[in-house]
Order: sequence, then C-alpha cells, then structure tokens
Amino acid sequence: MNKPQDFCRYFLKLTGMLCLFLSLNACKSTQPAIVKSPEKEAIEEPAIVEESEVKKKQEKSTIQEFAIPPLDIAEFRAAWIATVANINWPSKPGLNSEIQKNEALELLDFLEELNFNAVILQVRPQADALYQSDLEPWSYFLTGKSGKAPEPFYDPLEFWIAEAHKRGIELHVWLNPYRAHHTTGKEIGEKSIIKTNPELVNELKNGMWWMDPGSAKVQDHAAKVVLDIVKRYDIDAVHFDDYFYPYASYNGKKDFPDARSWQKYLDTGGDLSRSDWRRKNVNDFIDRIAGDIKSEKAYVKFGISPFGIWRPGFPKGISGMDQYEELYADAKLWLNKGWIDYFTPQLYWSTKKIGQSFPVLLGWWESENVVGRHVWPGINIGLEAEAENKGEIVSQIMISRGILQDDPGTVHWNIGLLKQNSELTIALKKGPYQKNALVPPSPWLDEELPEAPETKLDLEKEILKISWNHDDPTDIFRWVLYFKYSGEEWDYRILNSYSRNSELSIQKHGKKLEKVGMTAVDRTGNQSNFKFIDLSTVKMNENTF
Repeated sequence: MNKPQDFCRYFLKLTGMLCLFLSLNACKSTQPAIVKSPEKEAIEEPAIVEESEVKKKQEKSTIQEFAIPPLDIAEFRAAWIATVANINWPSKPGLNSEIQKNEALELLDFLEELNFNAVILQVRPQADALYQSDLEPWSYFLTGKSGKAPEPFYDPLEFWIAEAHKRGIELHVWLNPYRAHHTTGKEIGEKSIIKTNPELVNELKNGMWWMDPGSAKVQDHAAKVVLDIVKRYDIDAVHFDDYFYPYASYNGKKDFPDARSWQKYLDTGGDLSRSDWRRKNVNDFIDRIAGDIKSEKAYVKFGISPFGIWRPGFPKGISGMDQYEELYADAKLWLNKGWIDYFTPQLYWSTKKIGQSFPVLLGWWESENVVGRHVWPGINIGLEAEAENKGEIVSQIMISRGILQDDPGTVHWNIGLLKQNSELTIALKKGPYQKNALVPPSPWLDEELPEAPETKLDLEKEILKISWNHDDPTDIFRWVLYFKYSGEEWDYRILNSYSRNSELSIQKHGKKLEKVGMTAVDRTGNQSNFKFIDLSTVKMNENTF
C-alpha cells in the first residue's frame, strides 16, 4: 500500500478515536492464550494494538486503487472556427477589441455548454496573423486593414487559449500553409508576401494568390511560422485543412503555374513526373512539420483534415474528386506513416449518399490507420434542412462511435451553422453530448501517467465536500471526480484545471453515496491511477466521516 493519502488522514483523524476504542475493546474481550509448563501456568499478555496498525487496517478497508478508472469517458468533440471572410469570428473586420473578445467568449461558452472539448481556430487564413507576429502582418479579417494591430491592443490567440483552457477546451491553431491572399481579403498590404516576395506566389484565375509548394523558400517560411507559434503559445495542436495545391476550379481548370520551381527541379537532375514531384513536395512538408512540432513540444498534436475521398474507387463504389491527382495530396500516406496525430477526413456527405457514403468512407479510412493514430471525421452541420439535419448529424455521430469504438471523435463544420440550428443543438445536448468527455489520450506522444491527486473529504450535514491538490499542477489539464450511489452505476464529473473542490450530496433520490474517487488528466489525455474510498464501510453522521 502506498503512503496514505490526505483524505485517509482526514478520515482517520475524525474516526480514529472510535476505531481505536473498538479495536482495543475487541482485543480485550478475547481470552488470553494459556501455556502450561511443568513448573507453572503462564498467562500471555494481551497484544498491544498500536494506533498505526489501526490506521493501516482502516486504510486497507476503505481505500482502493486501480490502474483503470471505472468508466471510459473519452471522445473528441471539436468545432472549426473560421476567420477567413469572417465566416465565424470576428463577425466583421475592424471591430473594437472588447467586442471581439465578447464574441469569442460567446462562442466558447456555447461550446462549453454543449460539452465540446476542443476548438480549431483559424489563425493564418492568408499568410497573415490573428496573433502578434514578427513574421507576417496582422490580418485584415481582424482589424479591417492588413498590418494594423487591434485597438485597444491585445493578442487574440493568447486570449483564445486562456479562455478555452479555463473551460477545459483544447485550442488547436489552424493554418493555411500556402494561401497568400483570399478573394475577400480586400487590398493587398505592403507587408504581404505578395509584395515582399513576389517570386514565391502566383495569382489564380479566381483572384486568389497562392504560394508555390515546390519552392524551398515557401516551405521554409511556412515551417518557420508554424514553429514560431508552437514555441511562443500554449497551444494543444497544429491543424492544416485540405488546401495544398489549389483546387483546379480556382485557376479555371488550368494547370498550377509552377514552371519556375519545376524547371529548377529538372535542372538539378530530378527524374520524377510532375505529378509525383508535386506530391513529394507536399509529403516532405508534412513530414517536416510533424518533426518540427515534436522537437519543440512533444505533447502538441498535429492534425490534418483532408478532402474526404483519397481516390475514386477507394473503397469500391466511391466516386468523386481525386485529391491525389488534383490537390497532389497523398493523405493515405500521411495516415499510413503516422506523421499526423489525428486525421480528420472531411466527410461532408449524408449517410444516404451512395458514391460518397459516410459510413463506407469512414470505415475505409479507419482500415488505413495501420499505426494507430486518431481518426476523427469532419462532418457538415449544414448538410440538410434544419429538421432533417438533426437526425442526420446525430446518426453520423453514432455511426462514428460504432466504427471508432476505442477512439471516438467528431469535428463539426462549422460553429456558426451549429449555433443557428436550435433543433440540432437541443438534440446533441439531450443525446450524444449529454455529458462531457475527455479528449482521448495519445500514448505515442506520452505514455507516462500523471500522479493521482491528493484528496481530502469533509462532511457537512448532508453534503460531502471534496478538495484536492497535486504535486505538479502545471502538468494537469483536467480532473475527473468519480462517484457511485447505492444501486446505481458509476457516474462522473470532469472539472477544469483550476478547480480544487467539488460537492456531492450524501443522499440522492433515497440512494446513499457509496464510493468517491479522483483522477488527474495530463496534456496528452493520460489519466492517473484511480483511487477511491468506499464509504459503505464507514459509519457517518453529521459529526464524523
């Protein structure tokens, strides 16, 4: 048995006198052993029971420890928050900083109320920054003018991280690695890469500007931006979406204009086909980013949400756009290699579609998860009319749980559509998201369990007050309070990192509180060993516990 926890010491302090009295009384009532000898009859003295022995017996009878908690409560529940074109936040460019903050808090409060545990915030929509950066200019979508800081000054990313973590929500930074300018981005600023390094970008037919993924300078710059964020901010993950080489429609179905970098490759002896060379450019970049992140902060996850179909015919019966040939994105390879920590294919089709079947595609992607990373599908909240959408989205979540039984999760596009759909919001809250959940652990990032919290219990009338501390609170992201009433299954509460106390009623609907335990959860989702006290063996009243 380990050293007694604080809650044991507290319990023994209150009940020690009674327990010691009962133990000693029991010893005295036992007839002493009598040993006969040829010379005389000897009476063995009653054994003296030390208080420490009583404490050990009490600890063994009331405290139990298990490596695995009594419930599996892990499921990834995330929402994208798009800043490009002010889709989700802020509601329009140039708002006062306090209005921006209030809008952010409203979104985070909404996610907390729906028991989400992660937010994917777009912080680099067009080679710009919704955070303080020396590498790229402030975003037009934030302040209404590229390069202009928010007024009054604040760092939006720092604010989002702090407020998300207060609510027990992970903050994933979402970056577009190659888009240099969006059609809604208004005037191109003087600090834009289009002005500072025009040789690295190309204007497309639809008015967007795109960096050349085949340029080493482009790759170096994008990698530097990612690493800068990882170093300076307390983020939980880096996220890329489906934009690598642009969709063909962006350039009027014309080939991407990368003749300069292609010729440079040929001049250095390159022998790949142009398509294979483009895929290699993207593959090398993904592999590089994965390594850069882990070398700086091993616990920071790397996630990608590619187009939902790898290639037509994979699996059989699937039809649609070929991202392998059009975006030059070999997403299956990234999953097979384990370069990314979570894989979120954008499965924006209903369960009724044949050529783009949601369950068939999800099952196929999971079958390609040969190294055991997270596969959490992206789903489209705006897929159907409001009344129909409620059933469709709930069905997709339940199908995902069935396919991804040991590691479920869903990412929702997008939060604005979710907020507008009150029927769906109610259906989620009363249905699959009725209780909150932990982000599933990533043991390949860190398999060391945190220490269990030191817990104290205090009974005041009919309320059990629980408080706790930890030797290394900076390593803890959440706490879980487990409890069980007589005749019922285990239940739980997930508490945020700053929480240090909670309360439970001794009686609930005529049922007595029987067991209480705590775990600590670290940044990668690992739970500590589970220790609980069995209250059914303890006589309690208003004065003793």
